[in-house]
Amino acid sequence: MKTLEVSQIIDGARFTKFHWMVMCLCALLLVFDGYDLFIYGAVLPVLMKEWSLSPVQAGALGSYALFGMMFGAFIFGPLADRIGRKKGVAISFVLFSVSTFLSGFSTSPTEFGVYRFLAGLGCGGLMPNAVALMNEYAPKRLRSTLVAIMFSGYSLGGVLCAGLGIWMLPNFGWQSMFFAAAVPLVLLPLILWKLPESVGFLLRQGKHDQARAMLMRIAPQGSIATGDHLVQADAKGAGAPMLDLFKQDRSVGTLMIWVSFFCCLLMVYALGSWLPKLMASAGYSLGSSLSFLLALNFGGVVGAIGGGWLGDRFTLPKVVISFFAVGTVAIALLGFNSPTPVLYLLIIVAGATTIGTQILLYANTAQFYPLAIRSTGLGWASGVGRSGAIVGPLLGGALMAAALPLKMNFLVFAIPGLVAALAIGIFMLRYRHAGQGASANSVGANGVSPASVSRSV
Repeated sequence: MKTLEVSQIIDGARFTKFHWMVMCLCALLLVFDGYDLFIYGAVLPVLMKEWSLSPVQAGALGSYALFGMMFGAFIFGPLADRIGRKKGVAISFVLFSVSTFLSGFSTSPTEFGVYRFLAGLGCGGLMPNAVALMNEYAPKRLRSTLVAIMFSGYSLGGVLCAGLGIWMLPNFGWQSMFFAAAVPLVLLPLILWKLPESVGFLLRQGKHDQARAMLMRIAPQGSIATGDHLVQADAKGAGAPMLDLFKQDRSVGTLMIWVSFFCCLLMVYALGSWLPKLMASAGYSLGSSLSFLLALNFGGVVGAIGGGWLGDRFTLPKVVISFFAVGTVAIALLGFNSPTPVLYLLIIVAGATTIGTQILLYANTAQFYPLAIRSTGLGWASGVGRSGAIVGPLLGGALMAAALPLKMNFLVFAIPGLVAALAIGIFMLRYRHAGQGASANSVGANGVSPASVSRSV
């Protein structure tokens, strides 16, 4: 009988059909998640006209789902450390799909807001758990790339939402956009059947035979015998209090991650909620305005995959700083009178460096925290970031109500990019000098060791 370290087996595994299955299932879940998140921006011009909403009321209504996402991340992140990530993902998926479907029956802003809040709970719970699951199973050398490709499903959901909106809104009304959210529920049996449970959770539950079978699928070329004893260096008891995120000199990293999440999600949801309406106010038709939303999310796909590829070759913090800097410039330039091809290019770059950077932040956060508190760390980072997401639509509504020039709106949207770049810069400097931190190249499945990262940040 041998004693085998689980994380070493996963880190050194070759890319197999199992990894492909996990990545595709998680990406598919995030397609539906992304559709749900961008649907409000697509229907906003129609809702404002039908329900006679002021810009401030529209901004507040858009924030209801984001309040739900904040609470969902706080609730389902730690909960998944107790009940397992598979159950956490399934519950979240059903919750946001059903609630989004019911939103189509709303007859008043209040009723609509309640359903959007419930949908937000599910969306906020699914995202951090899907990231944590993919991060746990990905081989070390491909971790950032696989997480980024998986997370590009989120942007594809936005592309799908904008594309369907161009066709469905004029022909079937805004309700049809929400009714379509029920279609993914037919895939629930497939998800329950094929989506694997966390190996770390199986070990904590004493289900060693299931964990062993899972590892044999991950690394079929390895020599894992029936009697081998499996251990995981960081597989402590289930559940992790929030204060653990600040222990072992993680305080600065946790705070800077939270600041960067707040700023990044503020930009993502300010643009996602108000870009079609701002462009419509600038004289573009509804179809053209939705095509800008499509371009924004297409850029998110490019940024996620390209950023993940860069992150596996350099370090995630360096890539994130570069993306924030470029994004700040691109968003600021959106308000100026540019030729249409240049405008589309700027929007694609803005999507790549906001939506794409959000995905890189999730990957970096997953690699910063040890396995036993990873869902908790991702949940809290996502939850704190959701407060920025809540501010985004409210800020957009306030700017619209103030009737400022178009360029001023986008300049205000760009400022958080500078703040986020500064936060990640502090993150890098703190762990370069202190000999600790997280990078894409040096953090394994068990998280970061205090002395293991200084060479690669």
